[in-house]
Amino acid sequence: MENPGYCSGSFDGLHHPSDDDDDEMVDIAGATLDFSTTDDVPPLSSADYNEYSSSSRAAGMNSSGPSKLVDPLEDPLPGLGTYEDFNTIDWVREKSKDRDRHREITNKSRQSTVALLHSISDAFSGWLLMLLVGLMAGALAGGIDIAAHWLTDLKEGICLIGFWFNHEHCCWTSNETTFQERDRCPQWQSWAELIAGTSEGASAYIVNYLMYVIWALLFSFLAVTLVRAFAPYACGSGIPEIKTILSGFIIRGYLGKWTLIIKTITLVLAVSSGLSLGKEGPLVHVACCCANILCHLFTKYRKNEAKRREVLSAAAAVGVSVAFGAPIGGVLFSLEEVSYYFPLKTLWRSFFAALVAAFTLRSINPFGNSRLVLFYVEFHAPWHLIELAPFILLGIFGGLWGALFIRANIAWCRRRKSTVLGHYPVVEVLVVAAMTAVLAYPNSYTRMSGAELISELFNDCSLLDSSQLCGYAQPVNMSETSTGNSLADRPAGAGLYTALWQLALALIFKMLMTVITFGMKVPSGLFIPSMAIGAIAGRLLGVGMEQLAYYNHNWLIFKGWCSPGADCITPGLYAMVGAAACLGGVTRMTVSLVVIMFELTGGLEYIVPLMAATMTSKWVADALGREGIYEAHIRLNGYPFLEPKEEFEHSSLAVDVMRPRRGDPALAVLTQDGMTVEEVETLVESTHYSGFPVVVSQESQRLVGFVLRRDLLISIDNARKRQDGIVGASLVAFTEHSPPQPPEAPPFLRLRSILDLSPFTVTDHTPMDITVDIFRKLGLRQCLVTHNGRLLGIITKKDILKHMAQIANRDPDSILFN
Repeated sequence: MENPGYCSGSFDGLHHPSDDDDDEMVDIAGATLDFSTTDDVPPLSSADYNEYSSSSRAAGMNSSGPSKLVDPLEDPLPGLGTYEDFNTIDWVREKSKDRDRHREITNKSRQSTVALLHSISDAFSGWLLMLLVGLMAGALAGGIDIAAHWLTDLKEGICLIGFWFNHEHCCWTSNETTFQERDRCPQWQSWAELIAGTSEGASAYIVNYLMYVIWALLFSFLAVTLVRAFAPYACGSGIPEIKTILSGFIIRGYLGKWTLIIKTITLVLAVSSGLSLGKEGPLVHVACCCANILCHLFTKYRKNEAKRREVLSAAAAVGVSVAFGAPIGGVLFSLEEVSYYFPLKTLWRSFFAALVAAFTLRSINPFGNSRLVLFYVEFHAPWHLIELAPFILLGIFGGLWGALFIRANIAWCRRRKSTVLGHYPVVEVLVVAAMTAVLAYPNSYTRMSGAELISELFNDCSLLDSSQLCGYAQPVNMSETSTGNSLADRPAGAGLYTALWQLALALIFKMLMTVITFGMKVPSGLFIPSMAIGAIAGRLLGVGMEQLAYYNHNWLIFKGWCSPGADCITPGLYAMVGAAACLGGVTRMTVSLVVIMFELTGGLEYIVPLMAATMTSKWVADALGREGIYEAHIRLNGYPFLEPKEEFEHSSLAVDVMRPRRGDPALAVLTQDGMTVEEVETLVESTHYSGFPVVVSQESQRLVGFVLRRDLLISIDNARKRQDGIVGASLVAFTEHSPPQPPEAPPFLRLRSILDLSPFTVTDHTPMDITVDIFRKLGLRQCLVTHNGRLLGIITKKDILKHMAQIANRDPDSILFN
């Protein structure tokens, strides 16, 4: 079981890149799977490249002679312009490639009807891709919901008329159900009835208890084993990694087909096991996997990493749309929380994809209530201005809990990474699952699933409600009872007091278990557990306010709007506000969270309480720590992510951050026409840089351009195979015209076409806050530093992240990677 870094959420077992690396290149222990390479662009040493090289050699033999120069852009090579695993993409180059491609298609469309049709299909391909992503993600989410509901009920019993029916569906067709016991029918039998033949007594309770724990252990064991064996990247939430990928980082296989298959299966198992986790975050990962796989059907998206990230941004919106039935909230979530680059076109396509996904989910109807929303509420009483005070109190609680949770969870995850605990992920999951099941079963509020618990807490007590939370005593004067389906405020009865004690214990249990569970090696979301904690706190406060109003109608704060016999306080509304406050404190979402909440519940008139609580929780949590849970996990794992919300307040200059620094070896550069193939290959092999500046000469150091290591190696290797006479002594020319040389000299290798003639440069006195802004807004991977046109050094994304870590008194070596 010892495999410390088998999950993408934990980069243990990585080698430290040497200080002269220009970019990030890591090796994830245990995550090098044979089938992961088929999920993304194939590596350089594929059969296609060998076949291409052999056919090109044959073509070269028939060419006009050894003096023919090869220009890679005239005859593009496989692998040219692509990136290695764990590298950052060059956004500027990718956008430039897409503009050139679009310009070429537009020009050709004026020449023939076929080219015009191709141009139309190219323009329409983005919308078609969004349609397919929405359909696929919606169908998978519907299947996950149905399967998770069935397996959750399987822990308590089985349907005799068909084992594939969950408890609710099993009793739908039964004629023996009564109103008081609507969840009981002869067709559904608990494990005690099947095994012991009785549903009452201590023996029945023990049998049901044991079966509950056994099923929970089985589901969690299957989940962690499948993740470990087949798709190491399928664990965790996935949102920190999605954010990093959308910022331009490449993690091959993270959004591949194996990750999709295993994450879908193990998500059902993890949720059904009763662990304190949700499926909402992982559904964003699932939707992004769908988008990445479908991108390979379209050349425009398969060959351009920047265009693919536009699709992945829309897919993140689809994930939230199918998780909560909140399409507008999903679009805002992608814009506010996940996306790094979000143009207007992506906004429209995200909206369309989220709409398709929500429609698909509604067609499947996984909840069986003909509604898209997860927790539909029907509150009859309006809220009053005086109630803003307890709503803000809930916001303060949510902010305090968010800051506390982030610190506790990061400390626990760091302990997992640095101790023997991390070496035994299967044992850890089984121990936590056993603890959760054993402690959860005696309390009915912890035994039920997170979504079911939240639905119960949001519920407004009506005349027809038999819930324990509605266990009020009958008022002395019966005329006090309101008319209609709603009830006036009433004194708490014995049933309600029991429920409140159970909820208080459930709150403590959920807090502790969520800290330990999030970050384990199974798919684990944070939305539902955070909302459950807030909803419990909100319901407790709501019932307290209700009883205060009932017994103290004469108080000044209740006069005028809360008369005896009125329905003044709605505890379910407090639960809803508390859920939003806690989720906001943990994730630091604001606008998108409010929209998700009112879409989730249908409570459009309660936007102001939701806004007040959400903003308060964000302010309180930000005062105690600037990072949300996803940013904290990004930093914990050392991902190369420049946080757009983080301010850079130091007064350093570009010359302070660039390399080489004083005492370092000189910067490795290529000259535009003075180096041989052998000298270039020696330089490349003796360093680990991902690219090299090209200068006029070693003496002048005047900058000409920048060439990527991968493109250089591919072009040299291809020229040796295709071009006659290219040997180690051949001169490499990055110029447009070949310089003069003796007649007996070997032919030139001209590589000007792979040279970036407009690399981004800053002067040595450029303030670092401006440089950081340039890196963020343009998505740069490196920037060259010059002084009066002469090359001085280079600044990479890694250098900036290390510099920012030093300023914040953090270990700079924790950046790229732990």
